[in-house]
Amino acid sequence: MTEEIVLREATFSPRVKTYIFFVVLSVLFTTIIGWVVIPFWIFGLGQWMSGKYFKTLSCQITNKNLKFSKGLILHIEKTIPVENIQDLSFVGGPVLRYFGLTLIKIETAGGGGGPQHQNLMSMLGINDAESFKTQILQQREIVINQKHGYGNSAANNVQQTQVIDNTQLLTDIKNELIEIKNALKNK
Repeated sequence: MTEEIVLREATFSPRVKTYIFFVVLSVLFTTIIGWVVIPFWIFGLGQWMSGKYFKTLSCQITNKNLKFSKGLILHIEKTIPVENIQDLSFVGGPVLRYFGLTLIKIETAGGGGGPQHQNLMSMLGINDAESFKTQILQQREIVINQKHGYGNSAANNVQQTQVIDNTQLLTDIKNELIEIKNALKNK
């Protein structure tokens, strides 16, 4: 077994603290008990808890896994083998855009018959999120190629063969459509 090597440590935008502060404040506004807590939240508790939460955020890409941890009251640590990552998507609604933040959602393979959210992981506020996402996908491809015994040249040959096959298929479809179009004109 090879040793696990950290390839990149994510950094998080300090705007995450402000976002968390306002999200919790909006939740407090919607509850009766929250109205009692609002003054404490605004005058110190909110800034303190948001800062503590921010300090718990951690994310690393290693040569084998994606590791993420977060949480103040309920601490969550996840380790996902990069080969199990099925989809990475960006979520950026109006509130996130206002704060200049991006949420990366990662969907993984497996999980059996459990709840669907069991196969999801979300990372909020990673600086240079696009580059981070690209590095995750590149590492995933490297691990999968190594697992299946492809070297770089073998992987390139497979990709080139697929491109040629796809081009030929599209050319055949185009020719068939032209024949159908001509046959319909002649009727």
